[in-house]
Amino acid sequence: MPPLSPYFVFGHFDELPGWHEDDCRAAFAAFRRSAVHVLSKPYRTGGLGVDFAAFEAVYAEARVAEVADGAQARAFFERHFVPARIAAEDGGRGFVTGFYEPEVSASPVRTADFTVPLLARPDDLVDVDDANRPAGFDPYLAFGQKTEAGIKPYFDRQAIEQGALDAGKLAIAWVAGKVEAFFIHVQGAARLIMPDGTTRRVSYAAKSGHRFTGPGGILADLGEIPLEKVTMQSIRAWFSQNPDRIDEILWRNRSFIFFREATVDDPALGPVAAAKVPLTPGRSMAVDRLLHTFGTPFFIHAPDLTAFGGEPFRRLMIAQDTGSAIVGPARGDLFAGSGDAAGEIAGVVRAKADFFALIPRSLAMGIRQ
Repeated sequence: MPPLSPYFVFGHFDELPGWHEDDCRAAFAAFRRSAVHVLSKPYRTGGLGVDFAAFEAVYAEARVAEVADGAQARAFFERHFVPARIAAEDGGRGFVTGFYEPEVSASPVRTADFTVPLLARPDDLVDVDDANRPAGFDPYLAFGQKTEAGIKPYFDRQAIEQGALDAGKLAIAWVAGKVEAFFIHVQGAARLIMPDGTTRRVSYAAKSGHRFTGPGGILADLGEIPLEKVTMQSIRAWFSQNPDRIDEILWRNRSFIFFREATVDDPALGPVAAAKVPLTPGRSMAVDRLLHTFGTPFFIHAPDLTAFGGEPFRRLMIAQDTGSAIVGPARGDLFAGSGDAAGEIAGVVRAKADFFALIPRSLAMGIRQ
C-alpha cells in the first residue's frame, strides 16, 4: 500500500473558509451511497495513499447514522476526518471545472430529424492493461481492437463517424446533430426524451482509448475564441455559426465514447458514474482516480466561483467520478445536475480553488503535522 503523500498538509476544520456555514446533509447522503456500494465492491486506493481500508469504520457508521440537519452532518465528518490541504503539482492553488447530464430529444430509430447515433460498446473493443498489452503499444491506451493478429489501436472518432462501425447495429438511440452527440460524449451521460414522452438514460460504457482533445483549446489555438472566453456556451455558439467546420474541429479529438442504457430511478440524482453510485447535484465531484480514492470527501473553496447559487463556492464534495481531462492532485470537476439549467452552470465553471481532502482520522494519526 503506498504511503500517504507528503503533499497533504494537515489542519483544522476551523481553518476551512465557510465550513461552518455549509449544510453538509446532501454531501452526507452522497457519502452514504458510496458506503452502501462498497459492501459489494471496495474502491481501489489511489496513488496518494488514502487507504480505502481506513474508511471501513466511517462507512459502517454512515450506513446507520441518523442525520437530521446540517450541524449533525458536519459533526459526523468532523468526528471521523482530519482536513488536509493539497496543492496543485506546482505548489499553487487547484482548479475546478463543471460537468452535467444533458437532457436531449432523441429517437430509438434513425429519422429525418435524428441522424447521429449514440453507440453501444462494440464486441471487438477490449480493455488493455499490463497483462495483455502488446509490445510497443502506446502505454496510454486502455482500450484496443481484438483482431486475429492480436490487439491493435481502435478506430478513432473520424473513422467511426465515417462508417468504420455498423451504426445500425450498435445504435442505442439517435440524436439531432454531431454537436449534440459530442457534448453527450464529453459529459459521459445523458437523459434522452423519446418521441412518446418517456425518459431514457445513456451512460458511459467504454471509449476508443485515444487521447481527449477539447474543442475549446483547439478554437483558442486557432484564434477563433479567446482562451479566457472559452465556455461550453461559446463553443456551441461557434459551431452554430460555422456548421461547415464542425468535422474539422471535432475530428481533432480522436477519443470516441460508447454508451450503455440505464434507468432514471430517481430524477433528482444523476447517472451512475465511475464510483458506481448515482451522482448528487452540487455534491459529487470527478477527480483523478489514479491519485485519489473514490469516496474521499473534499472541501472546495473557490471564492471566484458563483455559478452555484450566486454565493462564493465553499462546499463539501464527495469524489465519485473521474474523467480524461481531470489530471492532478488538486483538479476537480463539479457535477451540476441534469438538464439545461445545470448545463448553464457547468458550462461556465472554470475557477481556481483550494482543495482540502478529508483524511480518515485512523490514517492521519501519527502523520499529522
